[in-house]
Parts: sequence; C-alpha cells; structure tokens
Amino acid sequence: MLTGDAGLPRALARGHREADLEVEDRAMLDYAVKLTLTPWEVFDGDVERLREVGFNHAAILDICQVVSYFNYVNRMADGLGVELEDRWREEDYTLTRTEFEEQRRPSE
Repeated sequence: MLTGDAGLPRALARGHREADLEVEDRAMLDYAVKLTLTPWEVFDGDVERLREVGFNHAAILDICQVVSYFNYVNRMADGLGVELEDRWREEDYTLTRTEFEEQRRPSE
C-alpha cells in the first residue's frame, strides 16, 4: 500500500471531501473533480488555488494532463460500451459493482 492507509482508496472512491487529506491533496482533487464534472467552470482562480498550496507550473500541467487523459479514456470506453474484463473479482474493486453503477447513473 503506497499511502499506508488501507481505508484511503475506498474513502476517495466515495468522495474525497470526507477523506483525511493534506491541503495540497484536497486542492488537487477539488480541481480534478471540477475539471471532470464542469470543465467550463474552471477559471484562473482554480489554477491559482493550486499555486497557493504549493504546486508549480509543471505540476499543475501534469495534474491537468492526467485528469484530462483519464476523462478522455473513460469517455471513449463509455461511448463504445467497453466493460471491465471478466477476470476482475468483486474484492478487486474499491467500490462494489453495485456502488459503481449507482454512481454512474445521472441524478434524477
């Protein structure tokens, strides 16, 4: 385990706002969520917040590129109906399949 906290991946999968995180990690994840869910609402102030907590220009670029790449790949997979391989077991998931599917449903 890279973080030393076995519960952290599950907490993050359920929502980073409830997880016990350093200020830098929370700012990075706030930015990542905003870029993912409402990219048209990302402004200079969002990037400035990353600078305020200690990220330099290269790190901010890296964050943006990684988030954008994963958004692209996931949208391609969703758009083409790609499913997880059958070899994955339920215990391999951070979320159960049911929890994952519930999070993917549009809010009503």
